[in-house]
Amino acid sequence: METTGARVLILGAAGMIGRKLADWLARDGRIGGAALGQMTLADVVPPQAPRPGDTTLTADLTRPGTAERLIAARPAVIYHLAAVVSGEAEADFEKGYAVNLDGTRALLEAIRHAHLADGYCPRVIFTSSLAVYGAPLPDVIPDDHIRAPLSSYGIQKAMGELLLDDYTRRGFLDGIGLRLPTICIRPGAPNKAASGFYSSILREPLVGQEAVLPVPDTLRHWFASPRAAVAALVHAAGLDGAALGTRRTVTLPGVSATVAEQIEALRRIAGDAAVARIRRVPDPGVLAIVGGWPRAFATTRADALGFSAEASMDAILAAHIKDELGGRL
Repeated sequence: METTGARVLILGAAGMIGRKLADWLARDGRIGGAALGQMTLADVVPPQAPRPGDTTLTADLTRPGTAERLIAARPAVIYHLAAVVSGEAEADFEKGYAVNLDGTRALLEAIRHAHLADGYCPRVIFTSSLAVYGAPLPDVIPDDHIRAPLSSYGIQKAMGELLLDDYTRRGFLDGIGLRLPTICIRPGAPNKAASGFYSSILREPLVGQEAVLPVPDTLRHWFASPRAAVAALVHAAGLDGAALGTRRTVTLPGVSATVAEQIEALRRIAGDAAVARIRRVPDPGVLAIVGGWPRAFATTRADALGFSAEASMDAILAAHIKDELGGRL
């Protein structure tokens, strides 16, 4: 294993995106144009290391001293993926703010103090969310549209974006925020995100299982595959921060599709039998959270910076079949 390259810290490394990111970097052996050195993988549950010699830690950013311990080795690149997801942040107000705001602030403060002590200035890549936008919204949202979140999760992520701007402006770190599309199809068991049904109505029918659809077929949203999300995180490590200016967060490219269009893509790829496994059970609580979420974006800044994603829902399904089902139905 490369021991003299750029050190990387992944917070939230036990999550789906964190695991895939660590695996990608381990296979590629490079980050931001440099050789990959040791990775430190941290989460509130034990993560798994993809290479011998990488460090795994069980750590909670909300606990005093944790952030300082995590950056003690002075990683050149820090991925801050750790978060309480949308549905859970809405259901547990205190936990959402403790993790999504206080944990983020603790990390940035630890970096600031290290910078003042020895000049440390890492690239910090923060995963934000489309939930920073709230209704009323235009059909296609431009890069300069105002952030006006209508959920605790969206407000917490918007606060994280603003903190990233300010700590970067002050020179304590070099931050890049990525507003990820809703990840679809998310592999594995469902999580507590309000948007989880967007994946389950495709994932479960593909393997012969029933899925519940809690919202109308007309609901439109913005999607990208796990593969595209990880590629964006890797790409962000090598970007020239100056190209972002003072607005350090970008909305990533994706696919705009209605639930009905998702289902028709499933039908084209897996047939009527798969579609028949979707059971409609309206849930006003879920709809109240996701109904006002964005439908489509003009990702001019992200496109110019070299980010990309799938061009269709069929391509997203094909990526899932290849990456998670071995290319076979």
